[in-house]
Amino acid sequence: MRSRSNPLKIKKILNNNAVVVKDGHEEKIVMGAGIGFQKRKNDIINKEKIEKIFVMKEENEKFQELLRTLPEEHIALAEDIISYAEKKLGTKLNNHIHIALTDHLSFAIDRIENGIKIENKLLNEIKVLYKKEFEIGMWAIRYVKDKLNVNMPPDEAGYIALHIHTAKIQDSSMENTLRQTTMINELTSMIEQELDIYLDQESLSYQGLITHLRFALMRAESDEPFHAMDQDMLALIKNKYTQEFQCAQKLAQYLENEYGIIFPESEIGYISLHLQRVADKA
Repeated sequence: MRSRSNPLKIKKILNNNAVVVKDGHEEKIVMGAGIGFQKRKNDIINKEKIEKIFVMKEENEKFQELLRTLPEEHIALAEDIISYAEKKLGTKLNNHIHIALTDHLSFAIDRIENGIKIENKLLNEIKVLYKKEFEIGMWAIRYVKDKLNVNMPPDEAGYIALHIHTAKIQDSSMENTLRQTTMINELTSMIEQELDIYLDQESLSYQGLITHLRFALMRAESDEPFHAMDQDMLALIKNKYTQEFQCAQKLAQYLENEYGIIFPESEIGYISLHLQRVADKA
């Protein structure tokens, strides 16, 4: 691989702020304000203008297509949001977010400017499960308002949070993130129906329940062992919190039937305790 001291020649201009260069045997996408402005193929790029360098292997063409076709202000906004997220979370996000979030953000801005709003039915769960990411999402919609005067609803902050959360986890996908969040949404709806209660999303008991369900699902899907429960304690829960235990059993049965996820009886006991707490606070 060449060192950064070697000159980088432009292979392809994507827009005023993004070009493709050849670095040794590797093709890279280089971004920076004005880096491609009034440039031509084989021109040497000014390294002082380089802000980001990407090596997109499988999805290189997809990223180049986005950079060529989407409005440059949308691309710049997405990159600013990603940089802000990485700083706030203290971690480097998966490169795929530069495609996924840029594509989503541009589409969302177009929809809103055309008066089309999409409700995020997982918003309450996202606020609790991905609190830091949602705060970043809220910053992002304020940033879009400031830069483009486009009013994005909190629903969009939720979608941005999902993209950021997915990009935090190695070998994860938006499909997995949505699947888990959807499961929790379905379980909370069942709880309200079975126990005939309203779950207050702002309460600590609700947040404790959601967090517990999230980690239980993660444990089950990664085949990690569950925490054991003393049999006397389990018997006490069954007798004292009969309705909550029966509700937890129905949740477990639903997960097994619909998703092939199996909770042991001890985990059903722990969920029962959380259900008793939320029912007591309802």
